Amino acid sequence: MATNLDRYRKDLDALIARGEQLDLAMQRDCFPKELVAVLKKRIGDKANDVVKNLPSFQHDYQSWYSEAKVLIRQLLPDRVTDFVRHYETPKSRKEITYENYRIEDDLQGLTVRRASMRLVGTDAGIPHFRQQLAILNAVKARFESSLFDIRQLVQADLFDSELDVAKELAKNKFSRAAGAVAGVVLERHLAQVCDNHGLKITKKAPGIADLNELLKNANVVDLPQWRFIQHLADIRNLCDHNKKIEPSAEQVDDLIGGVTKVTKTVF
Repeated sequence: MATNLDRYRKDLDALIARGEQLDLAMQRDCFPKELVAVLKKRIGDKANDVVKNLPSFQHDYQSWYSEAKVLIRQLLPDRVTDFVRHYETPKSRKEITYENYRIEDDLQGLTVRRASMRLVGTDAGIPHFRQQLAILNAVKARFESSLFDIRQLVQADLFDSELDVAKELAKNKFSRAAGAVAGVVLERHLAQVCDNHGLKITKKAPGIADLNELLKNANVVDLPQWRFIQHLADIRNLCDHNKKIEPSAEQVDDLIGGVTKVTKTVF
């Protein structure tokens, strides 16, 4: 448990620190003189060096966004849609205004002018990025509060340990046993994902296919993910139920690797 708790806390702190630097980078790009003036009041002559050494928002935002999105999906899944909304341009947008400008527009350097008047510029992306940073800080607040449910973090450590057992079994050519262990991890993880999204499981003893179908119907997993999980379920069934055909070492390795991927990417 401590391993995952420490890892999540470290990742959150690093992402928030990077986000604060990116916020300053946006201000530098839009209001360079004003930013230097504000920083000089705070830190004096070091202000110019600080501004000079800020990261490039255009270059560094996408990696920050991807990492933050994964962490939010894991720790505060009900805020993922809000987080994404501040990045993606509205599909129903017919004209660009300050209100519907998004970070995606900012990354393209999009500016709207009418005649010689500038109506909307990249500074319109700043409030959206600050909202994303606020959501990340909300994750940290929830993570550190006494209300945070650490059950999933404990379970993540258990899954990692069980997958290590499966790898060791596979290494020693106990293919069926290795596949069975990995299959149990996948089934339990999918059940937890259903619970995370409030999906009601009506079947008394649901299998991987049942849980996978439920997640697809609720748009938690897309079609490629659904097919990938179904492929893993087929290998698991070969290990558990089909005694006439022996699973190959490659199939078991694929199952273990696939389950590891699913537990780290499907929340």
